[in-house]
Amino acid sequence: MELSINLTTQPKEIPADESKLGFGNVFTDHMFVMNYDEGKGWHDARIVPYAPIALDPAAMVLHYGQEVFEGLKAYRTADGSIQLFRPQENFKRLNKSNERLCIPAIDEEFALHALKELIKIEEKWVPHSKDTSLYIRPFIIATDAHLGVRPASSYLFIIILSPSGSYYAGGLAPVKIYIEENYVRAVKGGMGFAKTGGNYAASLKSQDEAKHQDYSQVLWLDGVHRKYIEEVGAMNVFFKIAGEVVTPALEGSILPGITRKSVIEMLQSWGEKVTEKRISVDDLVKAFEDGTFEEAFGSGTAAVISPIGMLKVGGKEYTINNGQIGAMSQKLYDELTDLQWGRKPDSFGWIEKID
Repeated sequence: MELSINLTTQPKEIPADESKLGFGNVFTDHMFVMNYDEGKGWHDARIVPYAPIALDPAAMVLHYGQEVFEGLKAYRTADGSIQLFRPQENFKRLNKSNERLCIPAIDEEFALHALKELIKIEEKWVPHSKDTSLYIRPFIIATDAHLGVRPASSYLFIIILSPSGSYYAGGLAPVKIYIEENYVRAVKGGMGFAKTGGNYAASLKSQDEAKHQDYSQVLWLDGVHRKYIEEVGAMNVFFKIAGEVVTPALEGSILPGITRKSVIEMLQSWGEKVTEKRISVDDLVKAFEDGTFEEAFGSGTAAVISPIGMLKVGGKEYTINNGQIGAMSQKLYDELTDLQWGRKPDSFGWIEKID
């Protein structure tokens, strides 16, 4: 497929103070767009000036939520070059989400090519300051003007870019989370494994309650038994208990995180014991009580590694590792970010250079 390019004649001013970028507030000059129409397939791939998109008020995405998205980053290294971290995995996961949402599959190789071309055009937008990055948001929405529940026959695939500040502007620090007991986010057989807006909409009520209770995130339980650990808000979760690292198994209701996969593979390369299995709340409480609970952390694109310093179970709060960053959490964060920003050589084959 050919990729047409139409450059803006009115470039925006790039923020000079990168310490004030925040996350998801600023967007670059251009975006990638591609259409799908039934009988024609994906077509008209183009890079165009960033601008609002026109949608009919009856567009199906607005009424039935048929959409998927991804999130990844581009990193500027010390020598000024730009690189991506495992982008192929993002487009693979996008297609898995597509399948669940009845959205036509994209050509993963072409999508990566288009992304690289977009980043080359927007090279000046990739920030230079330590731990800053260019956040990348690919997404697909159903655009049929139709009221009625069925898969759409027309879609838009768009990629937008947003320069972002350091996630830990004040330094890596443990967060407080609590186990959600009133609401569920997903169930096996549902859409929990897909990256789609409905999963995040389902989490808003609990996330708002967490904020009011001065907690950073909620830890979701399974939707059937209401006792097995699933994931933390927008992150997967890991626990180190009695020297073993355990994380909930992927059984259809948990997002298969790319950082999660990288953490598991990195730990295994260090000779650590990592087990994917069902973990109950009772398992965690028992580990607290017998003194074998060593540390806990979340993993995700935005934070990379987020150490957990306190866990609330019911009305009781449990402090993890004296509220300090665990040695494993710190090492994983350092090693992964060193790879992403090119401070260490890539022995895993995870880095994709923007040539």
